Amino acid sequence: MKIPTLYIMKKWQILLIFLISLQMVFMYIKYHKTEHYFSIQGVTYQIRVVNGFTNNSSEPLVIWCTSQDGVDMGGRALQEGDDYTWYTRLTFWTPAPGYSCTIKWDQTRKTFETFQGHQGRHRCGTRRKCLWLVKEDGIYFGNDESNWVKDFSWRKI
Repeated sequence: MKIPTLYIMKKWQILLIFLISLQMVFMYIKYHKTEHYFSIQGVTYQIRVVNGFTNNSSEPLVIWCTSQDGVDMGGRALQEGDDYTWYTRLTFWTPAPGYSCTIKWDQTRKTFETFQGHQGRHRCGTRRKCLWLVKEDGIYFGNDESNWVKDFSWRKI
């Protein structure tokens, strides 16, 4: 049985459909301005640590962060309401980075993991935000800037 030529696509027609589809994907990405959260190279996550003290006085919250592969990201002194924010990208073909921070205030100190690579993506949620709120009674985690869960208590030095 011979297939009518009307139903057989030529190679150039298949290529044309593929190129048009690819162009539509790029237009969608550009139109929705998702460059901070999605790209062909992977998915980007925001990691942010916020000084949520209500009576910080003159003593800043000192924070020092490093990646699991040994990159020292440096330290900051955060006053009340200040934050330390960075972005990390997860891809399918490279190991996922992990980050930890040490925070110190007055006579208290705590080291904790702020992002745990591919496992962190589940905790950070669909908004792709790993948010940490440091308060006088401990360290809280959230991924939507309104619901916080206490993860750690402070430890005296």
